[in-house]
Amino acid sequence: MFGVSPIPVREALKTLVGENLVAHRPNAGYVVAQLTRRELAEIYLVRGVLESAALRAAVEMATPTDIAVAAEAHAALEALQTDWDPRSYHRESRHFHLALITPCRMHRLQRMFESAWNVTEPFQPMRWLPDAERSKLHREHTAMLAAFIARDTNALLEVAAQHHERLEEVIARLPSRAGLLADQEDI
Repeated sequence: MFGVSPIPVREALKTLVGENLVAHRPNAGYVVAQLTRRELAEIYLVRGVLESAALRAAVEMATPTDIAVAAEAHAALEALQTDWDPRSYHRESRHFHLALITPCRMHRLQRMFESAWNVTEPFQPMRWLPDAERSKLHREHTAMLAAFIARDTNALLEVAAQHHERLEEVIARLPSRAGLLADQEDI
């Protein structure tokens, strides 16, 4: 149908399995990987640690262009606060976080962060939040940007830690009925 031979597709699926984005079920094919609530919380913990390390370096190395890119990413988030679209907000939230860490210029660290984010991508926890909770997360984004612009590493790391704690609370409350989480806790 797409004019692609099976070999590159097979290799791509192996890569996705290796990145824990897809699971292979013998005699059944491939499915989007599911995580237990505990595994999802673990990935968010890893994301938080990686982001914290990157932010620490990024504040010191950010150029005026980097600051403008972060401000632009935040403006896109701001617009979506009013015109709520969960997928777009999630995408722009990712752009914002990447805009904050990119100035660290640590490419391996950035790839690890993005890999951890990719594993959590299907969950989009903000989709499950009431407006008041989403507003709190957005205010944290605003505070993160302000600290980044002020080059206040301690304030940035403090707000980022609060932000991750709030996301971990959201994960703990994700509805089981959403069909996102694996049924078993110890897969």
